[in-house]
Amino acid sequence: MFNSNMAAAETPLLDDMVYACLDFKGRPVRRSNSGGWTSASFIIAVEVAERFGYYGISSNLITYLTGPLAQSTAAAAAQINAWSGVATLLPLLGAFLADSFLGRYRTIILSSLVYVLGLGLLTLSATLSSVTVSGALNADTATLNTSSALQFQVILFFFSLYLVAFAQGGHKPCVQAFGADQFDAQDPEECKAKSSFFNWWCFCMAVGIVVTLLVLTYIQDNLSWVLGFAIPGIMMIVALLVFVLGTTTYRFSVKGDEESPFVRIGRVFVLAFRNRKTASSAIATEEALPTESSKQFKFLENALLAPEGTMEQGKMCSIREVEEAKAVLRLAPIWATSLIYAVVFAQSSTFFTKQGATMDRSITTGLKIPAASLQCFISFAVILFIPIYDRLFVPLARAVTGKPAGITMLQRIGTGIALSGIAMVIAALVEMQRLRTAREYGLVDQPNATVPMRVWWLIPQYTLYGLSDVFALVGFQEFFYDQMPEELKSLGIAVYLSVIGVGNFISSILISVIEKATGGDGGESWFADNLNRAHLDYFYWLLAALSAVGFLLYLYSTRSYIYARRSTL
Repeated sequence: MFNSNMAAAETPLLDDMVYACLDFKGRPVRRSNSGGWTSASFIIAVEVAERFGYYGISSNLITYLTGPLAQSTAAAAAQINAWSGVATLLPLLGAFLADSFLGRYRTIILSSLVYVLGLGLLTLSATLSSVTVSGALNADTATLNTSSALQFQVILFFFSLYLVAFAQGGHKPCVQAFGADQFDAQDPEECKAKSSFFNWWCFCMAVGIVVTLLVLTYIQDNLSWVLGFAIPGIMMIVALLVFVLGTTTYRFSVKGDEESPFVRIGRVFVLAFRNRKTASSAIATEEALPTESSKQFKFLENALLAPEGTMEQGKMCSIREVEEAKAVLRLAPIWATSLIYAVVFAQSSTFFTKQGATMDRSITTGLKIPAASLQCFISFAVILFIPIYDRLFVPLARAVTGKPAGITMLQRIGTGIALSGIAMVIAALVEMQRLRTAREYGLVDQPNATVPMRVWWLIPQYTLYGLSDVFALVGFQEFFYDQMPEELKSLGIAVYLSVIGVGNFISSILISVIEKATGGDGGESWFADNLNRAHLDYFYWLLAALSAVGFLLYLYSTRSYIYARRSTL
């Protein structure tokens, strides 16, 4: 009796096992002592620390570039957009390495180490800046040496900056996907928890960003850039330790012995292209695949049949492989029509900050808030609205629509895109008022003077940005993760980030083109260093118009979208 009870106790119940998951030692895992919110808490803590480090650099970067590195406003904004674009496109590479070779856990460890290295070198570059300034003040004969030191400092700074971008490329897609992996989509309760996971993930990130913007930007503006870059490096070391501490609780998705999903999907596209002229492919595939699918994806279905009499005959793709490729291709219209949203999203850390720097930022006599810290109102809005969305809006919407998430993921994204366009309209109106105030007080030719207009005028546009994030950014994360094939979840997060990345590149190109077009013949461009003679309001109106067009295109692209069957919508 004793032995049989012991054996029963040692044998895990079948309904307590998590399908296709192992623990860190390669053993089957139980639902009761692995994954879920316990594991997710470790991973969320890591993401909060990583966001602290990333925003500790990006949020105030325009101040550093236009200050210690003496770049123009337009050049600095373009540089930041380009760097942000690289940082949010590199996750495609990170996701490929994780899903095909390293796995998410190892990729997170390695990218965290690179992150620490990049932040350490960034701190060193700021230290060289202090040494260079000291040498310039104390040695009039050291002009050549000072110039060489400054050049080396700038090279080291940008090398370090892009090293951080490279590290984020591995860290960002894997951490979020690994966190979502801790919830079993086959279990009804854990499936609901996974949907909430994306909401609370964004909530916790917002908390970390608020701390960054309130504390770190003050340190950078008023105490030391060296300390302001060193603290994020220390936080990343702590984050790595926290992540490792949670190892025994994690669920690791089982990787089969089959080839990389990237290779499988790539082969589908290659064979489809080679077989595009096969006359009999349409007939053959209509018998093998659903009629609706065959009408929409004739090109990919060519991969199911090789042309007769060719070397490729017999080399066909399975229906599963074609379905995987179709799942990826189906996302393309949604991705493309979301890019204008990303262009709008890029402005909060550049021109919004420069606007705030010209306005009255005083709280009390002798105390001014850093212009970059105004971005915390985006995070405040996220912190406020995420609980309202998750605990009030979703249950009410669920009662009306009958959908587990209240509204569909595409409806959520569309709402966020619309809100971002409204934010641009408000930003344009506020900038018009700021320029009017500067003219009334005769400050047009005094770029360093404070415009007598309280900085709180900017709060509505920041708040709408945050509300837009609650809908669009969280919606992007859940949508691209959910709709990707099972083995490409990291790629799903990377694809969401690539929306932001390409949007930043478009913003950078747009700024450069407008700068050349409006600043020719000695005129003042829309982005003149003297913002009182610039026309950021024109730029904001342009973005508002583009947002309206983008929103209409998005609505059109969603009309024919068919969700993957596993989705809870």
